Amino acid sequence: MITYERARVYDDDGGQPVMAADTAASEATTRREQLVGWFDGSLATLCLGSLAVIVGGGLVQVSHGAYSMSIAEAWRAVFNPNVLLNLQAWDAFIWGLEMPEMTTESLIVWNIRLPRVFVAMLVGMNLAVSGAIFQAVTRNELASPFILGVSSGAGLMILLTLVVFTGMAAFLPLIAAVGGAIAFLIVYVIAWKNGTSPVRLVLAGVIVGTVFSSVQTALFFFADDIGVVQSAIAWTTGSLTGTDWEQVRMALPWTVLAMGLALVSSRQLNVLLLGEDTASSLGMNVEKVRFALSGVAVLAAAASIAVAGIVGFVGLIVPHMVRNIVGSNYKKLVIGCVFAGPALMIAADVGARLGMSVLAGSDTQIPVGIVTGLIGGPYFLYLMRRQDKMGEI
Repeated sequence: MITYERARVYDDDGGQPVMAADTAASEATTRREQLVGWFDGSLATLCLGSLAVIVGGGLVQVSHGAYSMSIAEAWRAVFNPNVLLNLQAWDAFIWGLEMPEMTTESLIVWNIRLPRVFVAMLVGMNLAVSGAIFQAVTRNELASPFILGVSSGAGLMILLTLVVFTGMAAFLPLIAAVGGAIAFLIVYVIAWKNGTSPVRLVLAGVIVGTVFSSVQTALFFFADDIGVVQSAIAWTTGSLTGTDWEQVRMALPWTVLAMGLALVSSRQLNVLLLGEDTASSLGMNVEKVRFALSGVAVLAAAASIAVAGIVGFVGLIVPHMVRNIVGSNYKKLVIGCVFAGPALMIAADVGARLGMSVLAGSDTQIPVGIVTGLIGGPYFLYLMRRQDKMGEI
């Protein structure tokens, strides 16, 4: 490749250097950046670090439980070729068919413990990407599914089902997803005034979230069964306890769809960050694109809520952490969230599962949403002290 130093050529009068060689080098660099430049060292480091956390946290998860086994035994069960290469086993995992014969360790690891790890990965992925999209739509780095009313709408529908419409409890995941979608539609309608704006969307989300949260609190007073109250609390705080392959099958198709749409839409997300006037001047129909991208974010958030309830802060802090590492290019940001979201969720779930045993010697598991809240609060306090400006991207 021709470099500027080697091609510095001066005219006969000893004047300015001829820039042709420099232009050629610049064009070559531009072509290289278009091909692989977006996947740089910072993104690669983030992805590899996240994978290390996922693998390490997953190993801890499959090694602990009521049935005691060592880390080596758990790891052998994970890589048991009689399971990995068994088509009947994968038919059982993916389609819910009859489970083949397995050793006790393999049955416990593959049928009970690994699904929880997979659900944590899907939930973290969905919430992180959903938060990243909402932050682009509103051009505000403090936006998230919780801020824009999606989580509160899902939580309200969950409580209504558990307290009032108890006969519909079997459809709870679907009801949660529908509640989140309806809540965001209400936010969009309130924010509409000859179009929407990022500020109005955030303010409308705060209003709807506050009202729905108040109604949620009021519904607790109408619940007579303590079991219903405990179940409702688990849903509204977010929990991975008791998840199995059914939750994986439920969330996986919607997760793949949402992640694919988010990656395809990365260019539109970058344009939205330039502002409405600039985006319109580039030929974008801002309202249609904003609404469509919000639909993708709601889909991702709903897939998470449907299997794990309302897990707070993940959709808020993961995009912010990834943005600080890889920058605001949404092609890199979405991929970073796909890796960092699962890493945070699995790390938080390890804390939720083992925290009480370490602190109090108890086998009680706390909801993972409590752990993510304990992580998210101090993190934003750190950011507030470190940065002069927070808010608009």
